[in-house]
Amino acid sequence: MIIPIVFAAALQAVAGPPAPAGDRYHRCLAAATQRPAEGESEATRWKAVGGGVQARQCLGVALANQQHWMSAAEEFEGAASDAHAARDPDVGSYWAQAGNAWLAAGEAVKAQHALDAALASGTLSGLHLGEAHLDRARALVAAGALAPARTDIDAALADAGDDPLAWLLSATLARRMNDWPRAKHDIGEALSRAADDASVQLEAGNIAAATGDEEAAKGAWDQAMRIGPETAAGRAAGVALQQFTPTPQR
Repeated sequence: MIIPIVFAAALQAVAGPPAPAGDRYHRCLAAATQRPAEGESEATRWKAVGGGVQARQCLGVALANQQHWMSAAEEFEGAASDAHAARDPDVGSYWAQAGNAWLAAGEAVKAQHALDAALASGTLSGLHLGEAHLDRARALVAAGALAPARTDIDAALADAGDDPLAWLLSATLARRMNDWPRAKHDIGEALSRAADDASVQLEAGNIAAATGDEEAAKGAWDQAMRIGPETAAGRAAGVALQQFTPTPQR
C-alpha cells in the first residue's frame, strides 16, 4: 500500500549529526511518533523553556500524528523561520514539512509558498528534494496550474523515481492533460511498483477507459474494489464499474 506523502514526510526526523542516546530531541521525536499526545506535551514543555527549533519541529510531528494539520504546519513554519535566522542547514526540511502539512490541511496556496521556500533554500537533496518537488506539484494541481506541476513532477521523478506515488501522480496529471502515451507509460511504472494499491488500480482503470480499452478498465476497477473495498479509491472504482452494468429490460 502506498503511504501518502502527507504522513511520510510529516514523520521524518530532520537529518543531522548522530546524537548521544538519551538526547532530548530524539526522545521527543520518538514520543511524537509513537505516542503523539505524550510527545505534544513533552515538546510543548521543551518549547516553553527555550527548546527552539528542535522543540518546534518535534511539536509539529506530534501534531501531525494527531492530524492537527494546521497547527502542525504553523509549528514547522516557526521552526523553519528560526532555522533560517540561525543559518541551520536543515531549514529546507522544516519548510518541506510545513508545506506537506499545509497540503494535508487543504491549504494549497500556503503549501506552495512553504515548498517554494524549501526548494529555494538549496539544502535539500536526493529523495527529500524529489518529495518536495512532488508536494509542490500537488499544490500546483490543486490551484489548476497543470503545466508548472508537470515540471515539478518530472523533477520529482529524477530524485524519487522509486516512489510509486510519484508515478501515480504523473500518470494522473498526464491523463488530465490528454497526454495518453505518457499516461499509459507512467501508470505502468506505478503498477510495477504498487499493483496492490487500490488508488493505482483505480487510475489504471481511468486511463484504460479514457483510451477505449473497456476490458482493461473493468479489470483494473475490479482489482481496486477487491484490494480496498472500504477505501475512497475502491468505492470510486465500484461507481465507475456501474457504467458497464446492463440496464434491466422492462
